[in-house]
Amino acid sequence: MKLSVLVFINALAVAITLSIVNYYFKHSWYDMAVTFSISFITSFIVFYYLIEKYVYSKIKLIYKQIHSLKLGRDLRDALSESVSIDPIGDVEQEVKNWASEKKIEIEQLRSQEKFRREFLSNISHEFKTPLFAIQGYIEAILDDDLEDKDMAMQFLQKAARNVDRMSYLIKDLDEISKLESGEIPINYTKFRVNDLIKEVFETMEFKAKQHNIKLVFKQKYDEPYLVNADRQKITQVLVNLIDNSFKYGNQGGSTSVSFFDLHDQILVEVTDDGMGISEKNLPRLFERFYRTDSSRSREIGGSGLGLAIVKHIVEAHQQTINVRSTEGLGSTFGFTLEKVKQGPFPLPILNS
Repeated sequence: MKLSVLVFINALAVAITLSIVNYYFKHSWYDMAVTFSISFITSFIVFYYLIEKYVYSKIKLIYKQIHSLKLGRDLRDALSESVSIDPIGDVEQEVKNWASEKKIEIEQLRSQEKFRREFLSNISHEFKTPLFAIQGYIEAILDDDLEDKDMAMQFLQKAARNVDRMSYLIKDLDEISKLESGEIPINYTKFRVNDLIKEVFETMEFKAKQHNIKLVFKQKYDEPYLVNADRQKITQVLVNLIDNSFKYGNQGGSTSVSFFDLHDQILVEVTDDGMGISEKNLPRLFERFYRTDSSRSREIGGSGLGLAIVKHIVEAHQQTINVRSTEGLGSTFGFTLEKVKQGPFPLPILNS
Protein backbone atom coordinates (compact mmCIF):
# COMPACT_ATOMS: atom_id res chain seq x y z
CA MET A 1 0.00 0.00 0.00
CA LYS A 2 1.35 3.47 -0.91
CA LEU A 3 2.32 5.87 1.87
CA SER A 4 -0.17 8.58 0.84
CA VAL A 5 -3.06 6.13 0.78
CA LEU A 6 -2.10 4.76 4.20
CA VAL A 7 -1.88 8.26 5.70
CA PHE A 8 -5.15 9.36 4.03
CA ILE A 9 -7.08 6.45 5.55
CA ASN A 10 -5.73 7.12 9.04
CA ALA A 11 -6.34 10.88 8.82
CA LEU A 12 -9.87 10.30 7.51
CA ALA A 13 -10.65 7.95 10.38
CA VAL A 14 -9.48 10.49 12.97
CA ALA A 15 -11.34 13.39 11.30
CA ILE A 16 -14.63 11.45 11.13
CA THR A 17 -14.30 10.41 14.77
CA LEU A 18 -13.62 13.98 16.01
CA SER A 19 -16.38 15.54 13.88
CA ILE A 20 -18.96 13.02 15.17
CA VAL A 21 -17.92 13.75 18.77
CA ASN A 22 -18.20 17.52 18.09
CA TYR A 23 -21.67 17.14 16.57
CA TYR A 24 -22.79 15.00 19.54
CA PHE A 25 -22.01 17.81 21.99
CA LYS A 26 -22.83 20.95 19.91
CA HIS A 27 -25.42 19.68 17.40
CA SER A 28 -24.05 22.08 14.78
CA TRP A 29 -23.41 20.97 11.22
CA TYR A 30 -21.13 23.96 10.67
CA ASP A 31 -18.94 23.15 13.67
CA MET A 32 -18.88 19.53 12.55
CA ALA A 33 -17.63 20.49 9.07
CA VAL A 34 -14.97 22.84 10.47
CA THR A 35 -13.82 20.18 12.94
CA PHE A 36 -13.66 17.58 10.17
CA SER A 37 -11.58 19.83 7.88
CA ILE A 38 -9.13 20.97 10.53
CA SER A 39 -8.68 17.52 12.07
CA PHE A 40 -8.29 15.87 8.67
CA ILE A 41 -5.62 18.29 7.49
CA THR A 42 -3.79 18.23 10.82
CA SER A 43 -3.94 14.44 11.10
CA PHE A 44 -2.79 13.97 7.51
CA ILE A 45 0.28 16.18 8.07
CA VAL A 46 1.15 14.64 11.45
CA PHE A 47 0.67 11.04 10.29
CA TYR A 48 2.59 11.61 7.09
CA TYR A 49 5.51 13.13 9.02
CA LEU A 50 5.55 10.47 11.72
CA ILE A 51 5.14 7.47 9.41
CA GLU A 52 7.60 8.83 6.86
CA LYS A 53 10.27 9.63 9.45
CA TYR A 54 9.95 6.82 11.95
CA VAL A 55 8.38 3.90 10.07
CA TYR A 56 8.50 4.19 6.29
CA SER A 57 12.08 5.46 6.07
CA LYS A 58 13.24 2.57 8.27
CA ILE A 59 11.39 0.03 6.14
CA LYS A 60 12.88 1.50 2.96
CA LEU A 61 16.34 1.26 4.52
CA ILE A 62 15.79 -2.39 5.42
CA TYR A 63 14.47 -3.07 1.92
CA LYS A 64 17.48 -1.44 0.29
CA GLN A 65 19.88 -3.43 2.49
CA ILE A 66 18.16 -6.74 1.73
CA HIS A 67 17.91 -5.88 -1.96
CA SER A 68 21.54 -4.80 -2.25
CA LEU A 69 22.76 -7.96 -0.51
CA LYS A 70 20.94 -10.11 -3.08
CA LEU A 71 22.16 -8.20 -6.14
CA GLY A 72 25.52 -8.26 -7.83
CA ARG A 73 27.67 -5.16 -7.66
CA ASP A 74 27.05 -3.95 -11.22
CA LEU A 75 23.31 -4.51 -11.04
CA ARG A 76 23.13 -2.88 -7.62
CA ASP A 77 24.86 0.24 -8.92
CA ALA A 78 22.51 0.38 -11.89
CA LEU A 79 19.45 0.23 -9.64
CA SER A 80 20.79 2.44 -6.85
CA GLU A 81 18.78 5.45 -8.03
CA SER A 82 15.50 3.62 -8.47
CA VAL A 83 12.87 3.79 -5.71
CA SER A 84 10.18 1.18 -5.25
CA ILE A 85 6.58 2.43 -5.32
CA ASP A 86 5.61 -0.14 -2.69
CA PRO A 87 8.53 -0.75 -0.31
CA ILE A 88 6.36 -2.36 2.35
CA GLY A 89 5.04 -4.99 -0.04
CA ASP A 90 8.50 -5.43 -1.50
CA VAL A 91 10.02 -5.87 1.96
CA GLU A 92 7.42 -8.49 2.80
CA GLN A 93 8.19 -10.44 -0.37
CA GLU A 94 11.93 -10.00 0.01
CA VAL A 95 11.84 -11.26 3.59
CA LYS A 96 9.80 -14.29 2.55
CA ASN A 97 12.25 -15.07 -0.27
CA TRP A 98 15.21 -14.48 2.03
CA ALA A 99 13.77 -16.77 4.72
CA SER A 100 13.13 -19.49 2.13
CA GLU A 101 16.65 -19.22 0.72
CA LYS A 102 18.22 -19.28 4.18
CA LYS A 103 16.19 -22.35 5.10
CA ILE A 104 17.51 -24.14 2.02
CA GLU A 105 21.07 -23.00 2.81
CA ILE A 106 20.80 -24.25 6.39
CA GLU A 107 19.55 -27.64 5.19
CA GLN A 108 22.42 -27.84 2.71
CA LEU A 109 24.94 -26.90 5.41
CA ARG A 110 23.54 -29.56 7.74
CA SER A 111 23.77 -32.12 4.96
CA GLN A 112 27.34 -31.09 4.16
CA GLU A 113 28.30 -31.19 7.82
CA LYS A 114 26.88 -34.71 8.12
CA PHE A 115 28.77 -35.75 4.99
CA ARG A 116 31.97 -34.18 6.35
CA ARG A 117 31.71 -36.08 9.63
CA GLU A 118 31.04 -39.35 7.84
CA PHE A 119 33.88 -38.72 5.39
CA LEU A 120 36.39 -38.00 8.16
CA SER A 121 35.24 -41.07 10.06
CA ASN A 122 35.51 -43.25 6.94
CA ILE A 123 38.90 -41.97 5.85
CA SER A 124 40.22 -42.42 9.40
CA HIS A 125 39.01 -46.02 9.42
CA GLU A 126 40.33 -46.74 5.92
CA PHE A 127 43.85 -45.60 6.87
CA LYS A 128 43.77 -47.00 10.38
CA THR A 129 43.10 -50.58 9.25
CA PRO A 130 46.22 -51.07 7.04
CA LEU A 131 48.35 -48.91 9.35
CA PHE A 132 47.60 -51.07 12.39
CA ALA A 133 48.20 -54.19 10.31
CA ILE A 134 51.62 -52.92 9.19
CA GLN A 135 52.48 -52.00 12.77
CA GLY A 136 51.48 -55.46 14.02
CA TYR A 137 53.53 -57.31 11.40
CA ILE A 138 56.64 -55.20 12.01
CA GLU A 139 56.38 -55.58 15.79
CA ALA A 140 56.01 -59.37 15.38
CA ILE A 141 59.16 -59.47 13.23
CA LEU A 142 61.10 -57.37 15.74
CA ASP A 143 59.96 -59.51 18.68
CA ASP A 144 61.04 -62.66 16.84
CA ASP A 145 64.43 -61.05 16.20
CA LEU A 146 64.39 -62.49 12.66
CA GLU A 147 64.93 -66.04 13.93
CA ASP A 148 62.12 -67.43 11.80
CA LYS A 149 63.02 -66.06 8.39
CA ASP A 150 60.08 -67.70 6.62
CA MET A 151 57.60 -66.10 9.03
CA ALA A 152 59.41 -62.78 8.75
CA MET A 153 59.16 -62.92 4.96
CA GLN A 154 55.42 -63.70 5.10
CA PHE A 155 54.83 -60.81 7.50
CA LEU A 156 56.84 -58.45 5.32
CA GLN A 157 54.82 -59.46 2.27
CA LYS A 158 51.55 -58.83 4.17
CA ALA A 159 52.88 -55.49 5.38
CA ALA A 160 53.80 -54.61 1.78
CA ARG A 161 50.26 -55.40 0.61
CA ASN A 162 48.88 -53.02 3.25
CA VAL A 163 51.35 -50.36 2.17
CA ASP A 164 50.05 -50.81 -1.39
CA ARG A 165 46.49 -50.42 -0.11
CA MET A 166 47.40 -47.12 1.55
CA SER A 167 49.11 -45.99 -1.65
CA TYR A 168 45.93 -46.74 -3.63
CA LEU A 169 43.88 -44.75 -1.12
CA ILE A 170 46.18 -41.74 -1.37
CA LYS A 171 46.31 -41.95 -5.16
CA ASP A 172 42.52 -42.15 -5.49
CA LEU A 173 41.94 -39.33 -3.00
CA ASP A 174 44.42 -37.16 -4.87
CA GLU A 175 42.71 -37.93 -8.17
CA ILE A 176 39.25 -37.04 -6.82
CA SER A 177 40.62 -33.81 -5.36
CA LYS A 178 42.15 -32.83 -8.71
CA LEU A 179 38.98 -33.73 -10.60
CA GLU A 180 36.89 -31.58 -8.26
CA SER A 181 39.27 -28.61 -8.54
CA GLY A 182 39.61 -28.96 -12.31
CA GLU A 183 43.38 -29.55 -12.14
CA ILE A 184 43.03 -32.60 -14.38
CA PRO A 185 41.89 -31.34 -17.80
CA ILE A 186 39.53 -33.27 -20.05
CA ASN A 187 41.38 -34.02 -23.30
CA TYR A 188 38.62 -34.54 -25.82
CA THR A 189 39.26 -36.81 -28.79
CA LYS A 190 36.99 -38.60 -31.25
CA PHE A 191 37.10 -42.40 -31.03
CA ARG A 192 34.98 -45.52 -31.51
CA VAL A 193 33.47 -46.56 -28.20
CA ASN A 194 33.24 -50.12 -29.62
CA ASP A 195 37.01 -50.34 -29.93
CA LEU A 196 37.49 -48.99 -26.42
CA ILE A 197 35.16 -51.61 -24.90
CA LYS A 198 36.98 -54.35 -26.78
CA GLU A 199 40.34 -53.15 -25.44
CA VAL A 200 39.01 -52.96 -21.86
CA PHE A 201 37.65 -56.51 -22.18
CA GLU A 202 41.05 -57.75 -23.36
CA THR A 203 42.73 -55.99 -20.42
CA MET A 204 40.34 -57.45 -17.83
CA GLU A 205 39.97 -60.93 -19.33
CA PHE A 206 42.42 -62.53 -16.89
CA LYS A 207 40.76 -60.92 -13.87
CA ALA A 208 37.35 -62.08 -15.11
CA LYS A 209 38.62 -65.68 -15.23
CA GLN A 210 39.92 -65.34 -11.68
CA HIS A 211 36.41 -64.40 -10.53
CA ASN A 212 34.83 -67.01 -12.84
CA ILE A 213 32.77 -64.30 -14.55
CA LYS A 214 32.06 -64.13 -18.26
CA LEU A 215 32.42 -60.84 -20.13
CA VAL A 216 29.71 -60.19 -22.72
CA PHE A 217 29.48 -57.39 -25.27
CA LYS A 218 25.99 -57.11 -26.71
CA GLN A 219 26.89 -55.11 -29.80
CA LYS A 220 29.08 -56.05 -32.72
CA TYR A 221 32.59 -54.66 -32.49
CA ASP A 222 32.61 -53.51 -36.10
CA GLU A 223 29.66 -51.08 -35.81
CA PRO A 224 31.10 -47.53 -35.74
CA TYR A 225 29.80 -45.54 -32.76
CA LEU A 226 31.84 -42.35 -32.50
CA VAL A 227 32.01 -40.33 -29.29
CA ASN A 228 33.82 -37.17 -28.24
CA ALA A 229 35.46 -37.67 -24.83
CA ASP A 230 38.71 -38.20 -22.97
CA ARG A 231 39.63 -41.73 -24.04
CA GLN A 232 41.94 -42.43 -21.11
CA LYS A 233 39.43 -41.30 -18.50
CA ILE A 234 36.52 -43.18 -20.08
CA THR A 235 38.77 -46.25 -20.04
CA GLN A 236 39.11 -45.75 -16.31
CA VAL A 237 35.32 -45.42 -15.96
CA LEU A 238 34.77 -48.74 -17.73
CA VAL A 239 37.54 -50.48 -15.79
CA ASN A 240 36.15 -49.27 -12.46
CA LEU A 241 32.59 -50.29 -13.29
CA ILE A 242 33.57 -53.72 -14.61
CA ASP A 243 35.91 -54.30 -11.66
CA ASN A 244 33.05 -53.35 -9.33
CA SER A 245 30.85 -55.95 -11.04
CA PHE A 246 33.54 -58.60 -10.38
CA LYS A 247 33.61 -57.77 -6.67
CA TYR A 248 29.85 -58.01 -6.20
CA GLY A 249 28.99 -60.50 -8.94
CA ASN A 250 28.24 -64.19 -8.59
CA GLN A 251 30.67 -66.99 -9.31
CA GLY A 252 29.83 -68.34 -12.75
CA GLY A 253 27.87 -65.20 -13.58
CA SER A 254 28.40 -62.61 -16.28
CA THR A 255 29.08 -58.93 -16.81
CA SER A 256 27.75 -57.40 -19.99
CA VAL A 257 28.39 -54.04 -21.64
CA SER A 258 25.93 -52.54 -24.08
CA PHE A 259 25.22 -49.11 -25.50
CA PHE A 260 22.31 -47.32 -27.07
CA ASP A 261 22.30 -44.68 -29.77
CA LEU A 262 20.42 -41.65 -28.46
CA HIS A 263 19.80 -38.40 -30.30
CA ASP A 264 22.92 -36.50 -29.23
CA GLN A 265 24.46 -39.06 -26.91
CA ILE A 266 25.59 -42.64 -26.60
CA LEU A 267 24.37 -44.43 -23.48
CA VAL A 268 26.84 -47.04 -22.19
CA GLU A 269 25.56 -49.61 -19.68
CA VAL A 270 27.50 -52.12 -17.56
CA THR A 271 25.24 -54.87 -16.19
CA ASP A 272 25.96 -57.73 -13.80
CA ASP A 273 23.81 -60.55 -12.43
CA GLY A 274 25.21 -60.34 -8.90
CA MET A 275 23.78 -59.68 -5.46
CA GLY A 276 22.17 -56.35 -6.38
CA ILE A 277 21.77 -53.24 -4.25
CA SER A 278 18.89 -52.31 -1.98
CA GLU A 279 16.87 -49.27 -3.01
CA LYS A 280 17.76 -47.31 0.14
CA ASN A 281 21.48 -47.47 -0.75
CA LEU A 282 21.19 -46.28 -4.35
CA PRO A 283 21.13 -42.48 -3.67
CA ARG A 284 24.44 -42.65 -1.78
CA LEU A 285 26.21 -45.21 -3.93
CA PHE A 286 28.60 -42.69 -5.56
CA GLU A 287 29.72 -41.12 -2.27
CA ARG A 288 33.32 -41.54 -1.22
CA PHE A 289 33.93 -44.60 0.99
CA TYR A 290 30.24 -45.48 1.02
CA ARG A 291 29.85 -49.26 1.17
CA THR A 292 26.57 -51.15 0.99
CA ASP A 293 28.12 -54.15 2.75
CA SER A 294 31.11 -53.04 4.82
CA SER A 295 32.24 -56.50 5.88
CA ARG A 296 32.25 -57.91 2.35
CA SER A 297 33.67 -54.73 0.81
CA ARG A 298 36.71 -54.75 3.05
CA GLU A 299 37.14 -58.46 2.51
CA ILE A 300 37.32 -58.11 -1.27
CA GLY A 301 39.53 -55.03 -1.08
CA GLY A 302 39.47 -51.78 -2.98
CA SER A 303 39.76 -48.19 -1.81
CA GLY A 304 36.02 -47.51 -1.69
CA LEU A 305 36.56 -44.61 -4.09
CA GLY A 306 36.05 -46.32 -7.45
CA LEU A 307 32.45 -45.23 -8.02
CA ALA A 308 33.15 -41.73 -6.70
CA ILE A 309 35.93 -41.37 -9.29
CA VAL A 310 33.59 -42.66 -12.01
CA LYS A 311 30.98 -40.05 -11.10
CA HIS A 312 33.52 -37.21 -11.10
CA ILE A 313 34.93 -38.21 -14.49
CA VAL A 314 31.51 -38.49 -16.12
CA GLU A 315 30.32 -35.18 -14.66
CA ALA A 316 33.59 -33.52 -15.74
CA HIS A 317 32.48 -34.44 -19.29
CA GLN A 318 29.17 -32.62 -18.61
CA GLN A 319 27.39 -35.98 -18.85
CA THR A 320 25.26 -38.03 -16.46
CA ILE A 321 25.57 -41.38 -14.69
CA ASN A 322 22.86 -43.44 -13.04
CA VAL A 323 22.29 -46.85 -11.48
CA ARG A 324 19.34 -49.19 -11.22
CA SER A 325 19.39 -52.40 -9.26
CA THR A 326 17.26 -55.19 -7.84
CA GLU A 327 18.42 -57.24 -4.89
CA GLY A 328 19.22 -60.80 -5.93
CA LEU A 329 19.05 -60.00 -9.65
CA GLY A 330 21.93 -57.62 -10.34
CA SER A 331 22.78 -54.01 -11.11
CA THR A 332 23.14 -51.78 -14.15
CA PHE A 333 25.33 -48.68 -14.26
CA GLY A 334 24.71 -46.38 -17.20
CA PHE A 335 26.54 -43.23 -18.31
CA THR A 336 26.24 -41.01 -21.36
CA LEU A 337 28.87 -39.75 -23.78
CA GLU A 338 28.71 -37.02 -26.38
CA LYS A 339 27.87 -38.50 -29.77
CA VAL A 340 29.79 -37.42 -32.85
CA LYS A 341 27.52 -36.83 -35.82
CA GLN A 342 29.22 -37.91 -39.00
CA GLY A 343 28.98 -35.69 -42.04
CA PRO A 344 29.54 -36.54 -45.69
CA PHE A 345 33.24 -37.10 -45.01
CA PRO A 346 34.54 -39.57 -42.42
CA LEU A 347 36.08 -38.14 -39.24
CA PRO A 348 39.60 -39.06 -38.12
CA ILE A 349 39.41 -41.73 -35.42
CA LEU A 350 41.80 -42.27 -32.56
CA ASN A 351 42.39 -45.95 -31.88
CA SER A 352 45.27 -45.79 -29.46
